[in-house]
Amino acid sequence: MAVTRYRPRTPPPRATRSSTTRTPMANFGTNLGSPLRHVDWVLLVAVGLVSSFGALMVYSVTRGPVAPHDTSYVKRVIMFMIIGGVLMVGTALYDYRRLRDYWPFIYGASVLLLAAVLIPGVGESRSGTQGWFQLGPFQLQPSEMAKLGMIIGFAGLASQFRGDLDNMRVLILLGVCGAPMGLVMLQPDLGTTLVSVAVAFSLLLVAGVRPRVLGVLTLGAVVFTTLVLTSGVLKEYQVARLTTYVRQDQQATSERDEKTRYNLDQAKLAIGSGGLTGKGLFAGTQTNNSFVPEQRTDFIFTAVGEQLGFVGSALLLCGLGVIVWRIWRTAQLARDDFGMLMCTGIMAMIVIQSFENIGMTIGIMPITGIPLPFMSYGGSALLTMFLSVGLVQSVHMRRFS
Repeated sequence: MAVTRYRPRTPPPRATRSSTTRTPMANFGTNLGSPLRHVDWVLLVAVGLVSSFGALMVYSVTRGPVAPHDTSYVKRVIMFMIIGGVLMVGTALYDYRRLRDYWPFIYGASVLLLAAVLIPGVGESRSGTQGWFQLGPFQLQPSEMAKLGMIIGFAGLASQFRGDLDNMRVLILLGVCGAPMGLVMLQPDLGTTLVSVAVAFSLLLVAGVRPRVLGVLTLGAVVFTTLVLTSGVLKEYQVARLTTYVRQDQQATSERDEKTRYNLDQAKLAIGSGGLTGKGLFAGTQTNNSFVPEQRTDFIFTAVGEQLGFVGSALLLCGLGVIVWRIWRTAQLARDDFGMLMCTGIMAMIVIQSFENIGMTIGIMPITGIPLPFMSYGGSALLTMFLSVGLVQSVHMRRFS
């Protein structure tokens, strides 16, 4: 007869929440893994300072002789900063890992918005681009949100592949990136498309795609860009913006080319006239008299260069650099591939947009109408940036849980 050994009965464990499901304030004083103990305050302060500086610059270019003491723009910027701050805090408190299950819905919603904005009578057109929804007194630009949706979709799908990226899976990831890019091109908005292409390339590189495949994709991107420029899909002014910067010293070939070159010359004149320390806050003649086009949006950097000079421009670049550094650090500290890829995509988006925006004002990049992160006037762009920082904070806060 088999003898059954006595096994002492252990008491059931206490009903406690695991660290992965713990609420943010649970055992804050004793639990070292509590998310609120690991807020990246450096990132928060940097974002607050740069966005506040952006509001100041928007005010500085909307109080000159052309629009004396017009405070409506800066009031809207402050309003979107407050809304964005609330969204950032809410996103940071939300466990980003749950998005791994919901990424198809987030990505699908962003693609549907891009498709809806192209419907006549639904989307609004401005400057030849049909890319806005008119919501009462506000305008929503879905292409800004779609960049973040693409990053979340790519990170969610690539993390499921766990680094095993064969050719078929690479094609699937390219399809995830290509769908929103194609819809944005139909608006047409080449600037946002080029940013999305660069972000997708960065994500593919970090995800582990082989260099040979990346080389083929780069060649395909060059061929695609050439076909777009010569196919007539873009408007005349968009082609002029893309080609003017490579022949700045040549004579203008058309009226549109001459206008685009005038915009670029005024931007370079404003930045160059600032010198080392600038002409002084609110004292920029080029920006305050509206010689520079779209100075509160695409060309906001000209106000910094003219009024605050090289010193102010360098401080702004340092602020953006701190933001990028903290996001890159969070990507390295992330506990999973999903968080790492999501932070990498957000970092790439901020770096590429900053380089393109500042580069186009000094003539080293084509004029594409890309906003400067946290600086340019525009509710959709500002909200997208605050949401992105909230996601990064969520990853940083949960690196020990």
